[in-house]
Amino acid sequence: MTGQVKRAPYEAVVIGVSAGGMNALRTILPHLPEKFPVPVVVVQHRGAESDDFFAQYLAQRCAVQVKEAEEKEAAAPGTVYLAPANYHLLLEDDRTFSLTLESRVRFARPSIDVLFESAADVYGAGLIGIVLTGANDDGSRGLVAIKKRGGLAVVQDPATAEVDTMPKAALQAAEVDFVLPLAAIGPFLANLYQAELSSSPDFMPFRVQTKLIPSEYKE
Repeated sequence: MTGQVKRAPYEAVVIGVSAGGMNALRTILPHLPEKFPVPVVVVQHRGAESDDFFAQYLAQRCAVQVKEAEEKEAAAPGTVYLAPANYHLLLEDDRTFSLTLESRVRFARPSIDVLFESAADVYGAGLIGIVLTGANDDGSRGLVAIKKRGGLAVVQDPATAEVDTMPKAALQAAEVDFVLPLAAIGPFLANLYQAELSSSPDFMPFRVQTKLIPSEYKE
């Protein structure tokens, strides 16, 4: 299957990842240039007592700023925001973050679905949602919400996932636009904004080769 994106109207990227997330994120995020023109918001499932080592580790390897999201902080371009351990992370209508200690969703806090659904409400068709490696089905419902509002849905090719349960669940639940191997996701995001990054007034179409979704991933 070949996907085609003719322009880059997207205003934010949200990423959901669980088991295998450290390797996935350190593969994707270093491809983003320092002046990446939109915010990237990540929910990584991790233990309630986790510290900010994860953000520090990624920041050392990335040109973009990497930090944990803070209450009422505005989502800014050129920054990767990580959900703090044990807090749900939401986006509000004014494009600031909200942290809550509400009940776990699908056994997770932070929940990927909670972030994706709130971001879909805020950004609508201007949102890219990406589901990566993981051991449950968190993110599937949120990816459906993103598609319903006209956003772009990207799923890691399960064959390249450390744990393929989460990408397979997303492929079953949502009409996905792109199924990409892990190594292609970072370049895909960087290329999507290439014209904006170079201050060109015209965004030239580019094509990304994606895999056909195998029948066993669809109901």
